[in-house]
Amino acid sequence: MLQRIQSIFLLLAGAASLGLFGVPFATTPQAVEGSMLFADAAYNVQDQPALMVLFGLAGALALIGIFLFGNRLLQMRMSIFAFIANLIGVVLGVLFFMQHSDDVGDRTIHDSIGVYLPVVAMILLLVAYRFINKDEKLVRSMDRLR
Repeated sequence: MLQRIQSIFLLLAGAASLGLFGVPFATTPQAVEGSMLFADAAYNVQDQPALMVLFGLAGALALIGIFLFGNRLLQMRMSIFAFIANLIGVVLGVLFFMQHSDDVGDRTIHDSIGVYLPVVAMILLLVAYRFINKDEKLVRSMDRLR
């Protein structure tokens, strides 16, 4: 049901998670030979298969959660799983970066919008969870009145 506010938050969170496939986390002015991350002058999701799986899964779970409006408890679980996948992706992304940051040498590294998209997605997922929970409480209170 697209008229509910949490559906919009889930849609935006899914777009933010899947948007990482189009924008890099960080860039260097020139390609760095011998670097696993900056060989093409950009550190992006495609550099690590684990990041591709995690952020793809997070985006898919958020988008699937939109259509689970009839089962709010499952929708809440999906948003939490998407949050956890994003969180693990961020941690792994930072670990991969720290592990291979010595390859860059003295070149400057510029952060890109890809650094902020997972954080935005996680915030949107938490807000969506809050609104789904609010809906569930409202439905339960109405059931008690009947």
